[in-house]
Amino acid sequence: MMDGFPGQAVLGVERSATGRRWIWRGGEARTGLGIAQRLGLPEIVGRLLAARGVGIDDAPHFLEPTLRALLPDPSCLRDMDAAAARLADAAQRNEAVAVFGDYDVDGACSGALMVRLLRELGCRVSHYVPDRIEEGYGPNPAAIRTLCDRGATLIVTVDCGIAAQEALAVAHNRADIVILDHHKAEGPVPRVRAAVNPNRLDCDSGLRQLCAAGVAFLAGVATLRELRRRGAFAARPEPDLKRYLDLVALATVCDVMPLTGLNRALVAQGLKVMARRERPGIAALLEVAQAKDAPSAHTLGFLLGPRINASGRIAESDLGLRLLVEDDPVEARAMAETLDAVNRRRQEVEGEVLSAAMDAAAAQADRGHPVILVTGEGWHPGVVGIVAGRIKEKFNRPACVAGLAGGLAKGSGRSVPGIDLGAAIIAARQSGLLETGGGHAMAAGFSFRQLRGPELHDFLDERLSQAAGLPSAADLPVEGTLGVQGATVAMAQEVARLAPFGAGNEEPVFVLGRARVVRADRVGKEGNTVRAFLEGEGGGPRLKAICFRAKEGPLAQALLGGGLLHLAGHLRAESWNDNVTACLHVVDAAGV
Repeated sequence: MMDGFPGQAVLGVERSATGRRWIWRGGEARTGLGIAQRLGLPEIVGRLLAARGVGIDDAPHFLEPTLRALLPDPSCLRDMDAAAARLADAAQRNEAVAVFGDYDVDGACSGALMVRLLRELGCRVSHYVPDRIEEGYGPNPAAIRTLCDRGATLIVTVDCGIAAQEALAVAHNRADIVILDHHKAEGPVPRVRAAVNPNRLDCDSGLRQLCAAGVAFLAGVATLRELRRRGAFAARPEPDLKRYLDLVALATVCDVMPLTGLNRALVAQGLKVMARRERPGIAALLEVAQAKDAPSAHTLGFLLGPRINASGRIAESDLGLRLLVEDDPVEARAMAETLDAVNRRRQEVEGEVLSAAMDAAAAQADRGHPVILVTGEGWHPGVVGIVAGRIKEKFNRPACVAGLAGGLAKGSGRSVPGIDLGAAIIAARQSGLLETGGGHAMAAGFSFRQLRGPELHDFLDERLSQAAGLPSAADLPVEGTLGVQGATVAMAQEVARLAPFGAGNEEPVFVLGRARVVRADRVGKEGNTVRAFLEGEGGGPRLKAICFRAKEGPLAQALLGGGLLHLAGHLRAESWNDNVTACLHVVDAAGV
């Protein structure tokens, strides 16, 4: 099952169909056995937990993550008590509050959480999401002035604000500001009533991996606690914050936060809330995405997230937030259908940029650049982040992609684990190479004058020079090997006990050695998916396999070519018409 040393090549595969080396993930076998024995678990579950660094004492909370066990005191966050007091004041005074958000999933979810909660508490709440093209990211002076002119006495910024000193200063003596953010902070925070951000330089909460919706949820916990202390719920019901966990889960997964500790509990419990489909906007989005099964982290990251993001990329910046606060199922369905159509258009726009960007990236990778930086005239700034992610995946390098218009480049970057792109972008801005720039370790946004491009590229190459030592394709960590006959529903269900999977808790990869592809064909509207049926080298029961995003390339060719292959993938139990079967979701292949 797990019969190799950490870092050793699995089945001797040094270069797979996708150019990767398969290596044993490793993990302390003795710890895994101890976990299994103490908790009465199958040995495979214990060993998978050990491979993720989970100790014997932590294993119960990992397998059954609860907020009761993992939710911290919100006061551990700098400025949280001040934020809760000001939000409680607004609730008791029925103030006019403006929630200033962002156009991505985390911004929509954290914005929706605060809008709905503050309305439930009695505030008169409006929202504002800047236009990506016209206004860019975060608060700007004109928008803040508009909110003050409309009568807001409190402005709550979510998923933004920590670097908006100049814009927020416009509200001085007109409205108070509470910041709920998670982006990297640099230097002094804005002079506001409260700036809650686990990534403040002076915040020692240890919650740096929270997304903005997670910060907003903790702000809700602290605010209700403060109102409870004031006796505000003596004559009125207290809001049930757990109903907002579906929003927190969606944001956490889509912002690629590690699914460990508190985040794991937020997502696990949020998926339970989402499964009830009580929020009209999310229920409608699940319907248009044809997600009929109980939602998983995959549902959030690959079906819901792209549709919400699409609006902020190429359409109405606040449509995602509006969907999440909509209570009318008919209106929600119309919005969800619009988002679905916008997402299809986004895919078309992305395809137009991807080909040219990938060719330019390949040339830079061949020249040995540690960081890839490509630009193109007219590339839509709403899709450059997705394209950067695709380039990062292909070349295993930090990748920055920007669209040019009028001599100004606006773009986004994505990084690989262990290389902090956000810090490098901030440093480039501080050095005068960027007009704007910020982000976190794995993602960043920026703008620069076209003429500064070569100088910026040199700066990033030097700052992130450690990326030069990375292999051309990321190694594929493998948990174990299986025969086709051993890839059973029971095995898949045991593996699923470690869900939700995502960043920080990757879904286990297993290798089926010497599997024979007895049939393979293309399925789906565009033929982008390959479905295959496998059997062991000596025959026996067959196993279904599926491979997505396989319209072309060596992986699709390997499966369609048939014959004997080593196949790497995720083993899942799938239900169809009350019939549960095992399926291997193929991520790589190698010749025998």
